[in-house]
Amino acid sequence: MHTEHTAAQRRTLALFLLGGALGALAFLLVYGAAPLDVTNDAFCRGGYIEKDIQQHYAGWLFYRQSEPGFPLCIAQNINFPDGLSVAYTDSVPLFAALFRLLSPVLPDTFQYFGWFTLLAFFLQGAFGALLTGLFVPGVALPLLGDILFVTSPVLFERAIRHTALGAQFFILAALYWYFRCRRQDRMPGPGLFLLNVAAVTIHPYFVPMTYAVTLALLVEYATANRRWARPALYLAGDLAATAAAGWVFGLFYGDASGGSDALYGYFGLNLNALWNPAGVNGTVWSRLLPVQNQVGGNYDAFAYLGLGVLIALPAAALILALQRRLGLRGLVRRHWMLGVVCLILTLFAVSNAVTANGATLLELPLPGPLLQLCSVFRSGGRMFWPVYYLLLLTAFVWLARAVPRRWRGAPVAAAVLLAAVQVWDISPGLVQRSQAMAEAQQQQAFPSGLESSFWQEAASRYEHIVSLNGIQDDALHLALYAADNGMTTNDPFAARYDAGALDAARQSALAKLAEGRADAGSLYLFRDETAFLQAVEPVKDAAWCGEVRSADGSCRWYVIAPGMQDFAGDALCTRYDENYPLRLADYTDQLWNRGVLDSTKKTVCFADAPFTRAKLENAAAIAADGIEYAITGFDDSDPGWLMVTLDIDDATVLWDKELETIQK
Repeated sequence: MHTEHTAAQRRTLALFLLGGALGALAFLLVYGAAPLDVTNDAFCRGGYIEKDIQQHYAGWLFYRQSEPGFPLCIAQNINFPDGLSVAYTDSVPLFAALFRLLSPVLPDTFQYFGWFTLLAFFLQGAFGALLTGLFVPGVALPLLGDILFVTSPVLFERAIRHTALGAQFFILAALYWYFRCRRQDRMPGPGLFLLNVAAVTIHPYFVPMTYAVTLALLVEYATANRRWARPALYLAGDLAATAAAGWVFGLFYGDASGGSDALYGYFGLNLNALWNPAGVNGTVWSRLLPVQNQVGGNYDAFAYLGLGVLIALPAAALILALQRRLGLRGLVRRHWMLGVVCLILTLFAVSNAVTANGATLLELPLPGPLLQLCSVFRSGGRMFWPVYYLLLLTAFVWLARAVPRRWRGAPVAAAVLLAAVQVWDISPGLVQRSQAMAEAQQQQAFPSGLESSFWQEAASRYEHIVSLNGIQDDALHLALYAADNGMTTNDPFAARYDAGALDAARQSALAKLAEGRADAGSLYLFRDETAFLQAVEPVKDAAWCGEVRSADGSCRWYVIAPGMQDFAGDALCTRYDENYPLRLADYTDQLWNRGVLDSTKKTVCFADAPFTRAKLENAAAIAADGIEYAITGFDDSDPGWLMVTLDIDDATVLWDKELETIQK
């Protein structure tokens, strides 16, 4: 008995280490070793695939500059003056807290995102091998099944790009402990308990996933053994420890109710997700299957299974059914609660806005409080991941059981074929991910939009960046700029922030500007020119005021820079003075389209500000590109707006134009 126990332990250790090595190999083959150089932040600053990792890195930079305090992970210069947990910049709080303690001995440039991702891949492979090892014998066969997990398209869609969400080993580990405990008909132990607690220190989205699996195990144990007290105490203790960990790492610090305007349902799971190989930014994850249409934010619920799994799953099910060995009734009887939570997770992922291909089939109205509650996890499509990984597992296990038992080596051959087809099919996506990382290392400079000499001058003058409306253009590069120069920012670039406090602070700052009081240590930024024009007049003589553009013209900032009134500017700067250009207000609603009245296309609107009123009140015509359009009507009855009717066929030709007025 002791010998068998020791052999089982050796097999478990071998599967863990070899599976981990397989995951690490997958990481190195795709990303190379460059991300493991902690002084290499090229892929962080340049944005790997998209800009999200800039947010993660900026959060770490701000936190590293913060004074030590409790709770942990509060970056004091974000959401200034209140601060914000870097959990809401997805900066991997556990790692951020650890390396903040080590900060004095770390190099000036230090990023941990590469090593975190390598660890995530190692654990993905380790727990994937342990999971498959519960269902098939030996070591080689489980490792072949593990290839499905370490090459998961869902994993590669998130890794490094959404760094913390690359820790999908949490799901595999929860499933491993679930099936292991069910086989032994026992309560979950400390491993699953700690897994749930650790999940909240990496990314809160994993918490409902691991707890769903935990709940299934506890309910099935309780009903099978008619013991409810111990499972209830276990669950209560685990929830309490998880909440405590969340508090320690700052998840409950302040009010983080603000963020994206997208509510639950926008990021729902499209019904074609399992066979739709469409990744972000044009990545295609299949050599054979065509890209399918999606609606709204369906892209965030990416769940492509891969051609190997899509073939193996129904084929193996059919073979087992014909052999009367599918055993669905027994599966439902043993794992009924796991089935229930998988159904709930799937329904939550699909959401109340049911989409298929490019159409919304139906949208179920939800009560306001329920909609807000669901919007806590507004990217609900991610909740499908436990079901996704169960489908990968099922395809492998059923295929291994479906091949004729009398053929020696048939399960291994079938697993090799499955893995080969799977990797061959998804290889375009893996290659694109590898090429994106290689390109990130070749960047010598990172286009940030902050090319104007204005930003270099401002860096040495100001302590605070004060964003007075909206989220600024290229907010993540602006956040990196602030962090690099030791400045605070209230620009809401994080996933969550205190919207009420931000609005109150903005109103207070605007009130002071209206009184002609500009803080000498603050650089004021406006995203909307209308808001800028309505605020600038009282302080224009004590500041450099105007528009600063990016080199490609894609970004515009409207700034009030106290004390810089002598700044000469450059080609990317337009000073606010009597020669400042007049533009349509970029206003859109049911009646107006970017400042043009839709019904006639002859009436345009401008912000009611001293500058625009002075330009328009005595004007006879508006000119653009050398063409004059006579003013036939002027209306200032709508507070905050000036509406001008022109002798013009279609005023949309005035969009984005610098306009002149012809005086009477």
